[in-house]
Amino acid sequence: MATLAGLYVLIDPAACRGRSPVAVARDALAGGAGALQWRDKLRDKGEQLADAAAILRLCADADVAFIVNDHADLALVLAGPLPPARGAVGVHVGQKDLPPAAVRSILPPHFLLGVSTNNAAEATAAAAAGAAYVAVGDIFGTTAKQGTRPASPARLTEVKAAVSLPVVAIGGINRANVAEVVAAGADAVAVISAVCGADDPRDAAAALVAAIAAAKPR
Repeated sequence: MATLAGLYVLIDPAACRGRSPVAVARDALAGGAGALQWRDKLRDKGEQLADAAAILRLCADADVAFIVNDHADLALVLAGPLPPARGAVGVHVGQKDLPPAAVRSILPPHFLLGVSTNNAAEATAAAAAGAAYVAVGDIFGTTAKQGTRPASPARLTEVKAAVSLPVVAIGGINRANVAEVVAAGADAVAVISAVCGADDPRDAAAALVAAIAAAKPR
């Protein structure tokens, strides 16, 4: 099963400043993103399908993971009956979505399952339920989602020590603070506005990829 590392960009049409989310996804991949998550909180799933399918094809061509936020049914429809020849497909769920074990039970074995967590206990439970990775947040505060719970780089370190899965940091991360979460143990760094809302998403992604690489222990 594939794992995650590096820059993980959430493609949210509401954060793309009126630009095509497919074009922003293409730019993020050109800048070096190692995974993309499709996240559309405003449209019905049928209305999302064309954009999501186009981004899945881009991820397959780039051999990087494509993750669908919340909707296992949408991910299954997009991926079809067979494992992708390249890249990986998955679903990401939060603490208030369907339980991870229930989602894992309906996904093919090759699908990734990601789970949003806030502490070591939640991360341990997610691992036991079949998660392929856990996200830890809200690290620095985010405007992309209401009702998040605060976390910190120190909390991320606690989660990293508690599980053997890849750990993804999320919440208000940008070029100025990304080194803190890498130093705290993040395997991957998830962003929305730092790439989707940037003047040049490709350059923004490339700058974050370079900053992540520079911050890794040598």
